[in-house]
Order: sequence, then C-alpha cells, then structure tokens
Amino acid sequence: MFGYSVSTAVARRGGWPGRAGRWMAVRIFVAAGLYAVPYAALADLFVIANPSVTGLSTADVRDVYLGEKRFAGSTPLKPVDNAAQQSHFLSTVVKMEGDKYNSWWIKKAFRDGLVQPDVKSADVEVIEYVKATPGAVGYVGAAPPAGVTVVGKY
Repeated sequence: MFGYSVSTAVARRGGWPGRAGRWMAVRIFVAAGLYAVPYAALADLFVIANPSVTGLSTADVRDVYLGEKRFAGSTPLKPVDNAAQQSHFLSTVVKMEGDKYNSWWIKKAFRDGLVQPDVKSADVEVIEYVKATPGAVGYVGAAPPAGVTVVGKY
C-alpha cells in the first residue's frame, strides 16, 4: 500500500526531479523498511530457568511474573525482566501493557511486600543471571545456550 501511494505520487508529478528526488525516494523506501524490522525481531521468545528450578510449566510463567507463584517445589523463584524483550513478553505471555504491569507491582509491593523483578538490559545479562542464580527465571529473544532450562517458547 505504501509503495503504491509513492509510485502514484511520482507518476502524477512526472517523476522525481533530479538528484534530490532520487535521495528522497531512497529515504522513503528505507524508512518504510525500518518499520518492518521490530516485528521481525519479535519472532521468538524463550523463557529460561536455572537448572535448580523443577516443575515449572508454561502455564506457571505468567503467575511467576505477577508474583502469584513464588516457589517451584521448595525453591524460591527469582524472576528477572529483559528490557530488550519486555514489551513483547508482557503482551504475549503476561497479557498486559507495560504501564499496567508496573502498576500491578506497585500494588503488590504495598499489599504483599513483594519487589518487582530486576531488569537486565539484554539477553546476555539475563542468561548470565539465570545461570548464576538458583531459582532464577528469565526470558530471551535468541535460542538459549547450554546451562539453562528452557521452560517454554512463545
């Protein structure tokens, strides 16, 4: 649809005028391509856990991130958020917007004395944290390496 509109406009004007016009066309097509990148980047999402976490299912992940499930067996769970994947995770798994999620945790802090999960900036930091921390649960956008348990793929 976008390409049709641009080509129609070009045809009506009699073509792009000179060198400046060609650069304008390049800018338009590059900008149109950049809007498609975030959707492609959100293709896979892996929920991972430290090997000490047993018995955690994909159905439990939402409850872990909302503070409703705090133990897997006798192991206390320590969820960690991933800033690079958070909006995709919240909409896909938790079924909440970011503002609502933060509000949920503010209420949880006053009501139950719980603390919102820590936020790591990228997949690498989440993987390192999950590997090193017993009870840790996190999510990443790339296939996780050995040393962590994959709880689910979304």
